[in-house]
Amino acid sequence: MPNDKYKKEPLDFGNYYHIYNRGNNGIDVFFENGNYDYFLKLYHQYIHPIAETFAWCLMKNHFHFLVYIRNEKEVLLDSLAYSTVEKPRVLDSSKQFGYLFNAYTQAINKKYSRTGSLFEKLFERKRVTSEKYLRNLIYYIHNNPVHHGFTQKANDYPWSSYDSVVSDKSTKLKRDEVIAIYGSKEDFIDYHNKEQNLEGIFDLVIDGN
Repeated sequence: MPNDKYKKEPLDFGNYYHIYNRGNNGIDVFFENGNYDYFLKLYHQYIHPIAETFAWCLMKNHFHFLVYIRNEKEVLLDSLAYSTVEKPRVLDSSKQFGYLFNAYTQAINKKYSRTGSLFEKLFERKRVTSEKYLRNLIYYIHNNPVHHGFTQKANDYPWSSYDSVVSDKSTKLKRDEVIAIYGSKEDFIDYHNKEQNLEGIFDLVIDGN
């Protein structure tokens, strides 16, 4: 019988999730700038058709995404990429993330002449259950580089969605919806520049991440 310890909750349509994972045994998964760009390209290919993205951050050995899994009628079927030639009988959002990680791993293994797993086998996911959780999660994701000592402010780190929120550049990020959560762009910036109390949502803080 399967061990319940290793079972993960499904990614149900019409719900928000915090998606995160790290390198296998904590190893790096991004080795140079081009790796970050390529991962985001694959993310758009595999994930954008089934999910809307509200925040993301890529670190050297892990990543975080806040996504809204589209309702079945909202899925962009014409843009959906699969790891197999044939379309699966049942659309599974969890498998789409698996396809993303497999595609990236194959490319990295080929480029750097390595073998074996790159990511932890089962990626983590936590359902977002309130607007407070949503607001603090976006803050937590954008300030992850600050938490790990890479930068002093969230806007100094290049591999997160922070700049997409505050800039006017074209983006598939749900910029307007993110800003509305805080009230205005100025409120978003102010909130991110202050230390926030994350008490009550300790599950946002991931050991080693």
